[in-house]
Formats: sequence, structure tokens, C-alpha cells
Amino acid sequence: MDEPRYDLIVRAGRVFCADSGLDGPGAVAVSGNRIAAAGPGVGGTAARVLDFPDGVLLPGLVDLHAHPAPSNWKYGIDPDVEILPRGATTILSQGDCGADDWPFYRDTIICESKTRVRLAMSVARGGERIPGTAAFGNVDELDVDAGVVAVEDGGELIWGLSVNASVNSCGDSDPRVVVQRTLDIAERTGRPILFGNRWDPYDWPISEQLDLLRSGDVLTYCFHAGPNGIVEEGKVIDAAWRARERGVLFDVGHGMSSFDFPTVEAAIADEFLPDTISTDQYVRHVGSKPQHDLPRTISKVLAAGMDESEAFARATLRPAGVLGMVGEVGTLRAGACADLAVLKWEEDAPPLADVNGATRAGGCYEPVATVRAGEVI
Repeated sequence: MDEPRYDLIVRAGRVFCADSGLDGPGAVAVSGNRIAAAGPGVGGTAARVLDFPDGVLLPGLVDLHAHPAPSNWKYGIDPDVEILPRGATTILSQGDCGADDWPFYRDTIICESKTRVRLAMSVARGGERIPGTAAFGNVDELDVDAGVVAVEDGGELIWGLSVNASVNSCGDSDPRVVVQRTLDIAERTGRPILFGNRWDPYDWPISEQLDLLRSGDVLTYCFHAGPNGIVEEGKVIDAAWRARERGVLFDVGHGMSSFDFPTVEAAIADEFLPDTISTDQYVRHVGSKPQHDLPRTISKVLAAGMDESEAFARATLRPAGVLGMVGEVGTLRAGACADLAVLKWEEDAPPLADVNGATRAGGCYEPVATVRAGEVI
């Protein structure tokens, strides 16, 4: 019998897939844009072979909180330049676009990017387009009917809604009104919410905010320090446990203000693991040294005490499930889209720093190769 012939074979010293249970030396074979085979027994020949004996081969990473958008928008970065080469092949936009710009965003960002982009749409008609403005500062722009029309038009490209209750996003508007209008759209369209809670000023207890969230909704920025967070006095608050029991999910959303090592360490010690690991990567991270990305964010969670297999799952399979894309992304099973990420552990990497300047040593994962739909990036 002739040995199989593939378009691409990627070999690595470790192949990990939380979905299939793979964890050891092996390879992934690709035909066209699909995974043809994966595991230690992959043989055959290919038009191109990549070999990473010191690398970890994972499904393409899934970042549940980023800002793919035009460069002149408030937070926008080019996902194919800033994100895709660093291992994340599927990303969710946190509120970059609102109802007014949905057709433009669909045509220029979602359809034109190699990166697979999905949208958590802003309740504000203009989204996060204009720098220096509070997206929800004018409640007249929070148009529920327009939001419903846009979400229904978007189909699978619009995952759900996004709302940030912070003063930076709400301005002088009552955050309760902003969140309620977002919930109104979510209820009418049957979609989840990516929710950023309000913590400064301390004028709306987090317990009340969490009690509004429903099963399938996602609290991002979950590891910020200070009052109105999910950790108080070294323990996860009761309201967070209640929310998790209802099916509310918790996402890292690192960004510039929402990853505090003592907070993460306390939550992990309390056995309250984040459901997903994300970057909140946006324009201020462009050119950062060391570069902020999802492999580095995973490494920080590892430094805080999470098991490596758990962390890998929370950047692949788990967010794929949140997006409703299990079987297509976040997996190395045959038939899935051929999205792959190869990471290499760098023991001598710069120290890992949280947003408040605290550091942890111990090395860092760096991206060394990305494959998107069978194409080597």
C-alpha cells in the first residue's frame, strides 16, 4: 500500500490536544485546509515538512478578548500583523464595532483578515471607534432595536454583545442603564455577553453586577486588583462562586490593568480557575517589549500556579466551546480546520510582569510557528 501524501506535516517534541487527549511526541498532517491525521503514528510524506523537536504543537490558540479593528479606531490593531503570527488563529473582538459600522467591519476586518475574527458587538451604535471618547457616554446612542437588527444580520459572525461598565467607557452615563440595554439586546437575540465589570469608582458592588449575568455570559478582566474584584482578603467572593454555579464564565482579559499576580495566585489556590485565558491585546501593546501576546499570558498563568494542561485547554478547547466552534477550532482531531500553533519554552526569557509591576521568574512560552487553515504564516 502506498504511504499517504499530505500537503504539510508538522512534527514536534510534544503534541498537545485537550480535545483528543494527545500529549506526547508526534505530528499533525494537513491536506488542504483540514487536519488529516494527528498523533505519534503519523507517517507518510508531504510537500512541506516542519520539525520542532523542542516545540509544543497545539491547536491554533483562541483569544476570547482582543481588538482587531482599523488602526485609526480607538483600540484597533491589525490581527494579521499583531496577533496571528504569535499563535492565535481565532479571536473575539471586544466591542470594537457597533450597529452603525457592522457592514463595514464585516467586509474589511472579518472577511479580509486571515485571522478568524468573531465579534462581541457593542451596544453603542458607534462602538469603540473614536479615540478619546466614552463609547457609552450618550445613552441615546445605545439603540436596542438597531442592535437587534445588526446581530440578526450578523449570524454566526456576531457571537454576542460586549459591554464595559467602567467609567472610561460609560462616562457620565449610569452603568446600570448601559448594562440593561445590552441585556435587552442579548435577551431578544438569544446571545451571550462579554462583560467588563465596574470597579473604579466603587459605586456599584460587584455582587450586584454578577447577579445580572446569565449562563453563558462571560466576565472578562476577572483578575484585576483592588476593591470590587472577585478576590477579597485572599479568597474568591461568594458572588463569584454563585455566578459560576449559574453557568457564568470567567475570562482573564489581561490588558493594561487586569492581571495582578497576587489576585491570580489567590484564585488558583482557592481552586477558582479562569475558564478562558485572553490578552485584551490592543493598540497600546504594539511594539511592547517583551511583546504582549497569548503565549506570554499563558506563561503568566502558569507562573501563578495553574497546571500546564489546564492552561493550554483554556487557550484552545475551552474558548472554542464558548464561541460554539468545538470540532472546528481548538482541536487537532482529523477533519478540523488546520489551525496550528507551535510554542517553545524559553527558560531565559525576561521576567513575567503583571500590570502593577510585580514579576515572576520561571521562563516563558514564545511562538515559533503558526498555521492558519493549512497555510504556514
